[in-house]
Amino acid sequence: MKNELARRIMFRLFARITGERLVVTENGRRHVFGPPDGALHAEVTVHSPEVWRQMLRGSTGLAESYMDGLWETDDLVGLIRLGARNMHGLDRARRRWHPLLRAGQQLADMVPHNDRAGSRANISAHYDLGNPLFSLFLDPTMMYSCALFESPDLTLEQAQLAKLERICRQLRLGPDDHLLEIGSGWGAMAVHAASRYGCRVTTTTISQEQHDLATERVREAGLEGLVTVLLKDYRDLEGTYSKLVSIEMIEAVGWQYFDTYFEHCSELLE
Repeated sequence: MKNELARRIMFRLFARITGERLVVTENGRRHVFGPPDGALHAEVTVHSPEVWRQMLRGSTGLAESYMDGLWETDDLVGLIRLGARNMHGLDRARRRWHPLLRAGQQLADMVPHNDRAGSRANISAHYDLGNPLFSLFLDPTMMYSCALFESPDLTLEQAQLAKLERICRQLRLGPDDHLLEIGSGWGAMAVHAASRYGCRVTTTTISQEQHDLATERVREAGLEGLVTVLLKDYRDLEGTYSKLVSIEMIEAVGWQYFDTYFEHCSELLE
């Protein structure tokens, strides 16, 4: 009954598709939504009725149900484009027709998930999947944040190094500085800052895999005397530092902890 109700809600949502054409096949029956001459066309085959309840969770449920094999499509990119073009109307209708889900999501968002234990679990679930995996799609610096393409002909590695250089210049680093980096990644920033500017660097991560590779890279660069790699939550950092940097790790903090994060950053600066 729950799956059937969810299915009816989703079909009402699909009925709001405009400009594109979506074909849903379930148990041998085809259901067509949108105009026949739609600019985009995508077909979805449903393998389990559980998919409808999952889809009511929004993009997360859609993605997880796809990974679980509850549905498939002949054109995943086209389907995502179709959804993006109709996102505003679909999401607005989903919230109106499923108010209990919206209330539940709001309640869940109010529950902090990024305390020390939660943060370590979240980071481990992502970054501790294995360094070989990340090396398949990252450049040799293993930077997992936006690059700086100062010209269109730069390689990804060159653009990542350009970003690090820009950050170091903005920090006005020098040999007398002790830089604290919150969020080591795989050590690229720490190695770059210490090797090019001669400053001391203390960098921290709560990913065991990142910590191990960053430590190895520091050793290979002969920078053990300048760079210290910690396996420690930012809330447990002690001491004072002349400069502080944290590159695109703010999403890992969680908005409920922003005040704690920035207050502690302030306490750590001289």
